[in-house]
Amino acid sequence: MGSCFLLSKADLCATIHMYISFSRFAVCVFVRSAVKVLNFGSLNIDYVYRVPHFVKGGETLPSASLNIFSGGKGLNQSVALARAGMDVYHAGNIGEDGIFLLEELREAGVNTCLVTVRGDVRTGHAIIQNDLQGDNCILLYGGANQSVTPSQVESVFAGFGAGDLLVLQNEINGLPLIISKAREKGMLICLNPSPMSESLYPLIPQADYLLLNEIEAAQYLDHLDIPAGGSGLEARLSKALPSSMIVLTLGENGCVWIHGREIVRQPAFKVDAVDTTAAGDTFTGFFLAGIMCGMPLEQTLEYASYAAALAVSRPGASPSIPTAQEVNAGLARSRPGAER
Repeated sequence: MGSCFLLSKADLCATIHMYISFSRFAVCVFVRSAVKVLNFGSLNIDYVYRVPHFVKGGETLPSASLNIFSGGKGLNQSVALARAGMDVYHAGNIGEDGIFLLEELREAGVNTCLVTVRGDVRTGHAIIQNDLQGDNCILLYGGANQSVTPSQVESVFAGFGAGDLLVLQNEINGLPLIISKAREKGMLICLNPSPMSESLYPLIPQADYLLLNEIEAAQYLDHLDIPAGGSGLEARLSKALPSSMIVLTLGENGCVWIHGREIVRQPAFKVDAVDTTAAGDTFTGFFLAGIMCGMPLEQTLEYASYAAALAVSRPGASPSIPTAQEVNAGLARSRPGAER
């Protein structure tokens, strides 16, 4: 299999991406996508506690450490998209206690002109338990993320049009209006339905791209009352959403692309997990960057999977997200015969 190299904005003025096929030593150059990405999503402060195990009901558990990171699925995905080389605008709300999140986004290359700072509500935050295996248990407080207004939505979409990409998660309010506005503008829509909730069920078929994990997929399919009948999640998702382009992430078992009858599997890269918080968000950002820039599907899945593996090997949410250069270099080293 070949390797795909997405060169960052700093490397080549954000204009060129390269696909290099090592097997034939052929180099194909294609122009960077002119698509603008609007990520209308959450902005959180993450309080991460290192614990021997997840706290049980009635238990008081001491933590070995506390780290405070920027986070939120929205912020993480914007950082991942920007570090993968995309032109990203983040829209959302923070309280005055979250000003430092804007600097984090700007340092990653994200445009923050559509983020509103509110004086009447605190920034959303998460309390994250991180156990010895690197797994996480998360308690979420919506805060400013739940204060999106119709007038704000109208204002945000003024600068976007047909062919641009809207990225959504389920950590803000107002999703039906936001999706309706994007459709009105002729934008592509990518939905990461996390956390899954009943309010999302009628919105899921409206997404062009759907990125979800096994638990979220099972919740949605159970709602539709589509029986397993000996079929796996892939077949059931294909039946439920025949027109959608779906990526089903499977943790250590990799991921699966589903579009109608087309099924493409990508194994996970094996790493020692330190913190899985941003794995899915990293995958989402690098996957969308590859797709929007014309990278072949198989290479896009590999590229995003390797980026997620790098994120898992590091602590924190957005701080763990790699750059395109790191992903490219790591993929090159992973090839048979490559120098270590």
